[in-house]
Amino acid sequence: MAHAELATEQTLLKEMGRTERNRRQIRGWLAVVLFALFALVLVGGATRLTESGLSITEWKPIHGVIPPLTAEEWEEEFRLYQRIPQYEQLNKGMTVEEFKTIFWWEWAHRLLARTIGVIFALPLFFFWVTGRIERRLRWPLLGILALGGFQGFIGWWMVSSGLVERTEVSQYRLATHLVIACLIFAGCMWILRGLCPHSGDAAPTKKSRSMAALLAVMSLFQIYLGALVAGLDAGFTYNTWPLMDGSIVPQGLFVQQPAWINLFENPKTVQFLHRAGAYLLFALALMHMIASLRAAPETTHARRSVVLFALMTIQAVIGITTLVLQVPIGWGVLHQAGALVVLGFAIAHWRGFVGEYPKSTAIELRA
Repeated sequence: MAHAELATEQTLLKEMGRTERNRRQIRGWLAVVLFALFALVLVGGATRLTESGLSITEWKPIHGVIPPLTAEEWEEEFRLYQRIPQYEQLNKGMTVEEFKTIFWWEWAHRLLARTIGVIFALPLFFFWVTGRIERRLRWPLLGILALGGFQGFIGWWMVSSGLVERTEVSQYRLATHLVIACLIFAGCMWILRGLCPHSGDAAPTKKSRSMAALLAVMSLFQIYLGALVAGLDAGFTYNTWPLMDGSIVPQGLFVQQPAWINLFENPKTVQFLHRAGAYLLFALALMHMIASLRAAPETTHARRSVVLFALMTIQAVIGITTLVLQVPIGWGVLHQAGALVVLGFAIAHWRGFVGEYPKSTAIELRA
């Protein structure tokens, strides 16, 4: 009897060890994906700020991996660009060499997006067929893969909005494209943190978990507002702080009709909303940190609330600097990077209240 119990215990311990090894491998894979997604968003931001996003006027998911290699191919690509309004109205007279600069930004953005598809899909297939992915994770990971494929279509849908009548892409489509990228990033972070060991500390207050969730959701919404600002070039106007157009709440926020259209198409209103959203997010993060430190200062949750507030403070300083300097490319990209760091940490902080995914072997041992 004792021998059978010992054998059972050894089997369970081996299974627990195998589960932990699998989780470490999947965490490592998702960490690489997160880094690549972070790089993709930064390159996308630089592509937008350099007005390079319309330099490639055709969608070639496979053939587009190969850039122009000869002078004739460069001339052909340039001729396609010369047909769109952006060239006629903004860049008329541009040389082929000047065109290459904006072309390489967009090409790099598309190549990196394709590469992420590969580094997500192939390891997912390998982990799946070798039984390393726990059943509860299969549909969420497949959902992220499907969302990534859909994002490729959304990217072209965005670009196509600037090829016929406009000289830039639609701010609605730009915001959709960025939010989907952030959802993919957040989904990977959520799963990765769920596969990590957690401290087991109790939440500092009854509202801590809900507040952490609200901060994560609001961080994503603030990114959405920032995308509208970028799409309307609203950051190049009203470059003063804390006053905007001479006051805290400027005039002319709802001059367009119908009134709701100002929330999406009036640069002044959109920039004001982005500022107001930042103030609200900052205040809520401060309240969350103070409440956590008062209730349970020694917990991991309280320490993470401090880090989250510090990240939001740094991001606020970067945002103000970017605005006052009239959005230099470097500062604009840094501001976008900071937004993604805040979102990622907010998701990790929220996940900390939910805890680690249960291990089936641990349940068997308790039984």
